[in-house]
Amino acid sequence: MGANSLEELTTGGTVRRITRWGEPVLHAPTRPVTSFDDELHELIRDMFATMQASQGVGLAATQVGVDLALFIYDCPDEDLVNRVGVFCNPKVTLPEGRDRKLDATEEGCLSWPGGYQPVARPDRAICSGQDAFGNQITVEGTGLLARCLQHETDHLGGMVFGDRLSKRARRKLDEQVEQLAHLYPDDWPITPKGRAQTN
Repeated sequence: MGANSLEELTTGGTVRRITRWGEPVLHAPTRPVTSFDDELHELIRDMFATMQASQGVGLAATQVGVDLALFIYDCPDEDLVNRVGVFCNPKVTLPEGRDRKLDATEEGCLSWPGGYQPVARPDRAICSGQDAFGNQITVEGTGLLARCLQHETDHLGGMVFGDRLSKRARRKLDEQVEQLAHLYPDDWPITPKGRAQTN
């Protein structure tokens, strides 16, 4: 029962646990995707289910414990048009020189749940790679989508957004995450936020 369209991959998955900052898979480079098969499609379905359960706008495979160069997104661009997609083996190209405008919006990460700090990133990003079926694709991201494409591609190189922060901002981020840690069970989002086990 192979999938033939992106729509078929956005539903029917099983929610998986999101890995936390400090777990080795988040800090190591990923392997390229070489097989665009049912196994990959099952992983993508599970990633969409996990992203929806955790109310994220993007999710890298390393965030469900799989070391593949793959991320998904369901994220608005600067015109607030929601864009949904899958990237395998992505490469991001950023504007240079006069075209480079930085946007220092607050950023968060599902692997550091509850923490947000401003991160300056270019307000446009072009991401190229392959879709879930191995076809070459290119997406130009603006607004939050530009940030999402950069953030998720970082994950696949073993970089988490906290690695881009100053020591002071990083301390603030860690404090925020610590204060809210009681809301996020160890297997979140399998167990929903704020419903820690009592047994």
